[in-house]
Amino acid sequence: MELQIGDALVSLGLRHGGYLSGLKMYSPGSNGAVAKIFGPAYTVRMVPASDKTSPSPPCHFADAIPKDSVVFVSQPKGLISACWGGLMSTRAKKLGAAGVVIDGRFRDISEHQELNMGLFARGISILGSNTFTRSSELNVPVQYENVEVDEKVTIEPGDYILGDQDGVVSIPVTHIEDCVRLCQERYEIDQKTLELLEAGEELGPTIKKLRK
Repeated sequence: MELQIGDALVSLGLRHGGYLSGLKMYSPGSNGAVAKIFGPAYTVRMVPASDKTSPSPPCHFADAIPKDSVVFVSQPKGLISACWGGLMSTRAKKLGAAGVVIDGRFRDISEHQELNMGLFARGISILGSNTFTRSSELNVPVQYENVEVDEKVTIEPGDYILGDQDGVVSIPVTHIEDCVRLCQERYEIDQKTLELLEAGEELGPTIKKLRK
């Protein structure tokens, strides 16, 4: 379904289909019982710990996670420290989070896997956030910088985030209805294509006939 969503979003005018390149699924792992996360984004903007001018949230950002949301943490670039750890996933799971996406690094991988918490990140670290970063704003637009292409994807609070073994995609809430419609149409075409291929039909003519 995620591949269909990306294709649908490209058809709707999003150049790279909402794909957030450079993220890897670290938990629960490729053989985990839960291999997919899906839900509206709850965004957390982190700033360098030395930043004394940016606002501070009214509470710890992990205590404000809405039920069924995907936590999307935006960490400043160029840091080797983590901005998320096992205690935060413990709190997130208790509050009913659907998963976590870290635009940066995290630590305590075994704890996340034991919690069966779906978690995607750019990388991992042994260093905590203390002296490196702090949370600033909650539920504000944040930007994700794709790798290999010169493009930034804006994640708005409430945009839907889907992640599985193939990667992570952000679906603007304004595109949800059209995206669902196109995905359903593509799914039906793909199922018919599969049936014909299993019956021995050639791929080229089958695609040409069904994907008009």
